[in-house]
Amino acid sequence: MRFAVLGSGSSGNSTVIEAGGTRLLVDAGLSAKQLVTRLKSIGLDPGSFHGILLTHEHGDHIRGLRVLLKQMPVPIYATAATARVVKDTGIEGATWRVFDAGQPFRVGSFDIEAFAIQHDAVDPVGFVFHHEEHRFGLLSDAGFVTRGMVDRLRGVHGLFVEANYDDHLLEMDTKRPWSTKQRISSRHGHLSNAQAAALVEELAHPGLRRIVLGHLSQDCNHPDVAISAIRGSLEKAGHGHVELHCACSEVSPWWSLREEPRFSLEFCD
Repeated sequence: MRFAVLGSGSSGNSTVIEAGGTRLLVDAGLSAKQLVTRLKSIGLDPGSFHGILLTHEHGDHIRGLRVLLKQMPVPIYATAATARVVKDTGIEGATWRVFDAGQPFRVGSFDIEAFAIQHDAVDPVGFVFHHEEHRFGLLSDAGFVTRGMVDRLRGVHGLFVEANYDDHLLEMDTKRPWSTKQRISSRHGHLSNAQAAALVEELAHPGLRRIVLGHLSQDCNHPDVAISAIRGSLEKAGHGHVELHCACSEVSPWWSLREEPRFSLEFCD
């Protein structure tokens, strides 16, 4: 199993995951032109995909979907509420595969679990992808961590998790009004470094190989600040072997779950 992040942040979010001959796109928040360009930059043909999964309906997760479907005419997997809202944006003729949060489903070689998260969207979800002995978790745009989320993500070998803001940097930010700061840090907003670190500490185990931090705020976070918070939690839990990376607005390299664990840091500019 391997994955690559095509982009992460307020400018657009999208991730590729593949295993066993099945290739999936999670969210399509960049323009279709950018998505196709970035797919080709990592050696992928847009026509080689088997499905698109949606976490929720916000523009930075579906912006390129309508145009992309012309080059990637594959089923779209979403909850009923998310599908209804996305259809209203003008997407016609798509093949929809509806699932419920908490309901496992299969796409090609993947067994997938969707789980409910808290965010200011109609029915947002995270995912856990299973293929053979590997499990990969994806959690983005969540206001806080629930026990159910922890239970679903327990035992993953790779994890993409939001680390949107640093509490101090958000408090000191002069670009955002108080009401916006309150929304970001609310129970339907985004995860902070501290919240992501607490989650990682609870999930850490010897088989956890790689964590990618995503959706970092350009103004209220920084890769080295986020990495430091999560690294501290991993070392506290006795699992300093885990590789840490930060995804950013540019396309990432491929990350595999089959590689031997080794500790490293990767920063985005």
